[in-house]
Amino acid sequence: MQKTKAERRRGAALENALLEAAWLELEQQGYANFTLEGVAQRAGTSRPVLARRWPSRAELVAAALGRYLAENPVTIPDLGSVREELALLLRKWSERATPAPVKFMVDMRNDLTLNQSNFSNLRCLIVNDSGESRIVQEILQRGVDRGEVDPTKLSPRVVSVPTDLARHEIFMTMAPISDQAIIEILDLVFLPLVLKHA
Repeated sequence: MQKTKAERRRGAALENALLEAAWLELEQQGYANFTLEGVAQRAGTSRPVLARRWPSRAELVAAALGRYLAENPVTIPDLGSVREELALLLRKWSERATPAPVKFMVDMRNDLTLNQSNFSNLRCLIVNDSGESRIVQEILQRGVDRGEVDPTKLSPRVVSVPTDLARHEIFMTMAPISDQAIIEILDLVFLPLVLKHA
């Protein structure tokens, strides 16, 4: 019996094909109508192939979201100012995050609860896949190198403040973050925590 193209795929090639199919299914069906069967059919494979990698649809969607963000990276050039670079990061990150990815995450809340998970766990999965924290670290390291940022103040929780506050704003409004909100997040909250004081 001749093997199909879907059956011959292995490893990263198979995983990429499955995640691409999952993203297309999400876009066309939404999370409410998203099923492992639908993804399997779209990918030309079987549900058990999916279930071996992602036991639940929430885990598959988290992986698909991480892949989407990783394939649509936000890059921030050296603008000579940690404030300007972080403002550009939050603006670009917000534009990429809305509306579909945010809606999918909000729609996942019941499944996360059933799986004894939460938005914090989901964020960790997506951030790890997308490289989001690496971008913030790069910007802050440039700030350290320029003498703007005090490296002793960069605990993991402090480093996550701007993106966590931006994420909260987006979840609350279901809209891209405003320039005013970005200014307040940076000037009133984050930068006073990390900048060197003369």
